[in-house]
Amino acid sequence: MDESTTSPLQTPKQQHLPRTATMAQNPENNRIEVSRARQSKATHCLPPPPPIPQAQISTAQIKCATIQQMVRDAYAQQASDIHIRVGEVPRFRIRGQMVLYNKGDIVTPQAFEDYLVEILTPSQLQRFTESKELDTGIFYPGFLRCRVNCFETLTGGAMVLRLITLEVPSIDSLRLPAVLKDIITKKQGLILVTGPTGSGKSTTIASMIRFLNETAQKHVITIEDPIEYVHTSEKCLITQREVGLHTYEFHDALRSVLREDPDVILIGEMRDRITVDTALKAAQTGHLVLGTLHTKNAMAVMNRLLNIYNPDEQAAMRVQIVDSLVAVIAQQLIPTTDARRVAAMEILLNTPTMQDFLLKGEDAQAYQLMEDSADEGMQVMNHALCELMLTGQIRVEDAVNASPDVGDLRRRARNDGYNPSHSTRRDHYDDYNYTPR
Repeated sequence: MDESTTSPLQTPKQQHLPRTATMAQNPENNRIEVSRARQSKATHCLPPPPPIPQAQISTAQIKCATIQQMVRDAYAQQASDIHIRVGEVPRFRIRGQMVLYNKGDIVTPQAFEDYLVEILTPSQLQRFTESKELDTGIFYPGFLRCRVNCFETLTGGAMVLRLITLEVPSIDSLRLPAVLKDIITKKQGLILVTGPTGSGKSTTIASMIRFLNETAQKHVITIEDPIEYVHTSEKCLITQREVGLHTYEFHDALRSVLREDPDVILIGEMRDRITVDTALKAAQTGHLVLGTLHTKNAMAVMNRLLNIYNPDEQAAMRVQIVDSLVAVIAQQLIPTTDARRVAAMEILLNTPTMQDFLLKGEDAQAYQLMEDSADEGMQVMNHALCELMLTGQIRVEDAVNASPDVGDLRRRARNDGYNPSHSTRRDHYDDYNYTPR
């Protein structure tokens, strides 16, 4: 029997006459044909989907949002960050929550490549291809800046964009403690701003530099990776350098900064021993140095810095750090009752008494001194949270979630004549939106 006459893959027109004749002549062949047809039906019960017309493909590609469009939509929704990842729909971080981009589709590898081409230079693309990591920034004139981090994940490429407004906020518009104005005007020493990622450290430092720019005649040098807030020189001369754009290596820029006649140096994160050594050297030779750390509170700063050094070096380094330290500002961002965010701050000032406690490693006494020295500008986190809660700027639930000691927070609220079991808003504040964008 000719195989072509019994194959289920042939078209009905080709099978019709031969199959009828063969099946009529041989009943056994008829049974074989029925069996094969059943097997074919079981194997191919679902037909393959039809091909997508080219017109539909081009329409889907046209609807794919660009990075610039996503940035504009994120800004309109007061988002602080944009998260883009292959295999996922883009998401915005709005008031600390991850929200799906309502105009976005699942990012394909080709779409991600298009995003890279849109925002990176050829040399940056080459660096990302080689290292799988890239930090940079993009600038939309008259609109805003974005800090960009590109990286690789299990599902493919990804990037996170931090939105940064072109307006440098002031200390007053952020409703930050007035003591920050005194701290930034010190002649020399080390100022550390600490907190988790996304807690607004860069915004706080930018507001302090703005105050200095408006009130003093100094030379301020920043070494950033990448540049976030852009400062225009007013009374101060402000020099901003970006790693990868204006200098190849962070450490090279850090070593040369002391030869550039600075009064104030912003070095960003105190990430390793070389950075800490250079910061201490600059602070001890007549410069004011600003840096950041990732610690939960002000008292953890000393241990964090000392742990960079070997155990046999820590005693000597403790003396140098305490001698150089001006202040520690530990902060976290709390959602406000008017759909924004505000910074709650813990402030340590290195007064002579505080210096003595820090040298001896007496953390409990140092913490108590912070609580008892409100008239000098110091404060603990629960004090800041209680004030924000009593003035109605934040909800009780958010204050409790951010508190390092909930029992102490409730006691403070009761002592001020407030029942923390009831959320009552006393005042309405039109705060500056602290979302770091």
